Amino acid sequence: MASPTDHGGDSVETRSPELRKDPVTNRWVIFSPARAKRPTDFKSKSPENPNPKPSSCPFCIGREHECAPEIFRVPPDNDPNWKIRVIENLYPALSRNLETQSKHTGTNRTIVGFGFHDVVIEAPLHSIQLSDIDPVGIGDVMIAYRKRIEQIAKHDSINYIQVFKNHGASAGASMSHSHSQIMALPVVPPTVSSRLDGTKSYFEETGKCCLCEAKSKHFVIDESSHFVSVAPYAATYPFEVWIVPKDHSSHFHHLDDVKDVDLGGLLKLMLQKIAKQLNDPPYNYMIHTSPLKVAESQLPYTHWFLQIVPQLSGVGGFEMGSGCYINPVFPEDVAKVLREVSLA
Repeated sequence: MASPTDHGGDSVETRSPELRKDPVTNRWVIFSPARAKRPTDFKSKSPENPNPKPSSCPFCIGREHECAPEIFRVPPDNDPNWKIRVIENLYPALSRNLETQSKHTGTNRTIVGFGFHDVVIEAPLHSIQLSDIDPVGIGDVMIAYRKRIEQIAKHDSINYIQVFKNHGASAGASMSHSHSQIMALPVVPPTVSSRLDGTKSYFEETGKCCLCEAKSKHFVIDESSHFVSVAPYAATYPFEVWIVPKDHSSHFHHLDDVKDVDLGGLLKLMLQKIAKQLNDPPYNYMIHTSPLKVAESQLPYTHWFLQIVPQLSGVGGFEMGSGCYINPVFPEDVAKVLREVSLA
């Protein structure tokens, strides 16, 4: 594994390109620093400045009747002073009303579009972003994810649950009020299957979980009691960050309340550092957990993590055509830059 010192005093212009294969994503990445400026010069061209409150945002407190049906809120029992609401998506990609229909519709390449698509409203006020909330409050958002996953997992037809957040219009957010989403699918998506294949191969070669091995000192940014944030060795995107449980854990929803709050604190720190260093970019985060029906034999090499991707560059034809991405900044340099960001 390369370290920052491996490149000596090379400037960005003279550093050699490098290809790295990530055993977690099972993907080759081309690191081509000659295509970029210094790592410290990366800034978002379209910072996600807080939008003024529109005249009628249905996610704001007091407008609950304008939303799709509520699933639960925090605090519970219809408390009007809620902090978090989990609701159905008004425009769901999948339908929760199709479970009783036949799973197959004639071929093994078509099944009924049953699933769940929910929205987690992370704060009652429009002006509050997730990174503004204290660690306990962000921990409550993680607990809400966990509670909803546990509810959905009772449906035998569901095989995979994806938690994700789109922050900013260019990151896919259609609403500026801080929120995230949960989608539950009747199939295991191809990226998840590829991840299982990659981590299995690494485990068979080394006898170790590659996520447990992702904590090399050159790639670590910060850590908390139970988690570590890293710039992954073969990061697909510039300034991509992973938050990884220190202890081997296959499923996100197996966290307890203490670890949820600990995760909230480290997630807040990473979002604040990314915002300060990169000029408050739009971003996505995704929780990569294991399939609900993962076999016991797969547990030693399945390890969940949270991926944060600042939106700094678009995806072009080469990436779409080859599935091989070009990253203009080495993750060792990203880790160093983010370690040194001061929030004081």
